[in-house]
Amino acid sequence: KSQDNMSIITLEFEYGGNIDESASDIRDKLELVKGSLPDGADNPIIFKFSTDMIPVIFYSITADESLNALEKILDEEVANPLQRIDGVGTVIIAGAPKREIQVNAIPEKLESYMLTIEQIAAAIQQENVNIPGGTMNVGSQTFSLRLDGEFDESDDMRNIVVSSFNGQNVYLSDVATLSDTIETNVQESWVNGKKGAMIAVQKQSGANTVRIANTVRAEMLKIQETLPDDIKMDVIIDTSESIESSINSLVQTIGLALIIVAFVVLFFLGKWRATFIILLTIPISLIASFFYLMATNNTLNIISLSALSIAIGLVVDDAIVVLENITSHLEKGSDPRQAAIHATGEVSLSVIASSLTILAVFLPMTLITGLAGVLFSQLGWMISIIIVVSTISALTLTPMLASKMLRTGKGSKEDGWFAKIHKPILGALGKLDDFYSRVLKWAMGHRTITVIGSFGILALTIVLSLQFIKTEFFPASDNDMIAMSVRMPAGTRMEVSREMGLEITKMLQEKFPEIERMSFDVGTASGSGFGGLSENADNLMSFNINTGKPETRSKDIFQIADEIRVELAKIPELHEFQVNPGGSGGGGMSGGSNIELNIFGYDLLDTDEVANEISGKLAGIEGLRDVKISRPDFRQEYRVQFDREKLARNGLNVATASSFIRNRINGTVVSQFRERGYEYDIRVRYAEEYRQSVEDIENILLYTPAGEPLRVKEIGTVHSTSSLPEIERQNRQRVVTVTGSIYQRALSEIV
Repeated sequence: KSQDNMSIITLEFEYGGNIDESASDIRDKLELVKGSLPDGADNPIIFKFSTDMIPVIFYSITADESLNALEKILDEEVANPLQRIDGVGTVIIAGAPKREIQVNAIPEKLESYMLTIEQIAAAIQQENVNIPGGTMNVGSQTFSLRLDGEFDESDDMRNIVVSSFNGQNVYLSDVATLSDTIETNVQESWVNGKKGAMIAVQKQSGANTVRIANTVRAEMLKIQETLPDDIKMDVIIDTSESIESSINSLVQTIGLALIIVAFVVLFFLGKWRATFIILLTIPISLIASFFYLMATNNTLNIISLSALSIAIGLVVDDAIVVLENITSHLEKGSDPRQAAIHATGEVSLSVIASSLTILAVFLPMTLITGLAGVLFSQLGWMISIIIVVSTISALTLTPMLASKMLRTGKGSKEDGWFAKIHKPILGALGKLDDFYSRVLKWAMGHRTITVIGSFGILALTIVLSLQFIKTEFFPASDNDMIAMSVRMPAGTRMEVSREMGLEITKMLQEKFPEIERMSFDVGTASGSGFGGLSENADNLMSFNINTGKPETRSKDIFQIADEIRVELAKIPELHEFQVNPGGSGGGGMSGGSNIELNIFGYDLLDTDEVANEISGKLAGIEGLRDVKISRPDFRQEYRVQFDREKLARNGLNVATASSFIRNRINGTVVSQFRERGYEYDIRVRYAEEYRQSVEDIENILLYTPAGEPLRVKEIGTVHSTSSLPEIERQNRQRVVTVTGSIYQRALSEIV
């Protein structure tokens, strides 16, 4: 993706590769092409992304009186303590207002003293220095010499001499105003209608997400007590909550499964001793799988807990078969020890064969590669290990315990009280046996009908499965999050977008009591850091909406999202919007699925036409919401067209003239003001009231090498035109993507 002043290249690798080695190879290749980069381009920055690098917890920070100093406070009082926590990798501060010293020059005064922005910038740079001057030997001691000319206070800059005119010193305050303020036209963060910032905490590779999140939350409670009273911190996103919720749910499922299995075994066998022997197989088999987790350095996670939940019902099968046969021998009067030996021998081959059939299903899962391998390989290994251990236990431990705990005959004194309770159940089971005998007798007497009927049911099942069962990668789930992007018409000022974002926040919070917290970012992120990697623009507002837990509200996030779409459609000023239940992107393992179509082609007009046609057709599909074209609209811009002959006659060129204009409109960072170990940019440019129209550009004064003044309108023309804010490419081809969010339908139905 290429845009003004920055290009972002994303590389995806096959799963299983070493990302550190890949990053090293990329770094080597970049060194080879550095010479081909445009003059003045910064060195490329490499970011490595993996699931380990996804921030584990996000905090919103709001402030009132402390707003201008918020970045410094967060860096000193919040980020530093958090980074000292064991397992925390990086603490990212985004959206906090940054202090900046702005020197706003007044063109008329510059002209009267025959000064330029470049001269003022050079004067500030040369006056704000701190240079080591070497060492001096004085007597028996050595002293270091330092030439310190740095500004102690930002106001000191007002009194620096920038030039001399008619024998008089010209001070900075004579030609410019100085403002110690915050950066303008940068990305801002707002939470519940209050300006603030966001903190994201990343964990180190291999660190435990839940432990890190719990430690960070505890530390933030302590930090809150040390901050100014007007600074408030709230959790926006905590990825550990979904992990804890899933794990707790699976643990409850495992506990419930144990109880149900125990009840079923007791119900059918009717002996508490036999039930105990069978249930003992469960922990032995499950614990054996923990050795696999330890040996392979895996964790107890959603996949491994799912494997345990599935395996609980499987591990008792072999033990039940063995114990039932032993019980039959005991009821015939056999000695417990002999009954255990002979009964186990009779069914051992059947038990092994049944276990092998289960292994034939789950063991191939260990060979799956890619993302599916990440999801199913661990499950396949764990269930296979559990089945093997349960089979060994059924053929060894179960008969040994049966020989020691069970008694010869149909009952015993120890079981007498239980036999009375179980007697009605035995009667019901006897009737069930009689019914099964009659059904089996009928099936044996009507073999042709039975076989044809079985194959008919199989065929009907296959047809119904292919015809009516829908498919998708992950089912939609309610995770309390809704992400929303709202775009104003191209060219809209950030201040206008900000006001619209605040109006939308107020409107939605009034109409949807389910919303607990609502935050949004607006504006263009500065630099090439974390914020610059996500989509951002002056006319784009990116919202994160937190709803209450599902049990505390009557609507799910999908209903809320659909109603939000209706409300946004009523606002005529909006150009487009997208509402993603489940969080940013809407797909993956959170809210639901997205559909995406890529259109490749070099010609922008042709691909735009195809994209609009496809977008119109997708919008008519039932169950598809927020159909969006990734390529933004053309934006309005002013373009300066220089007359090269006039430039040459005056000893100028396009690069020099362009630099002059850029320094006056965008400004130039000439130095840093240092205070208590922090550095703040000093930016010099024209005052804002002198850079608001075409006439202001045309009247910019340039100087030739001979010192002759020239207006921009004398060497070029300024006209209005349009251009694309960014161009996306995939595999070195221009691409435009059409996306849509799926609502209350499966992915297979839409496709």
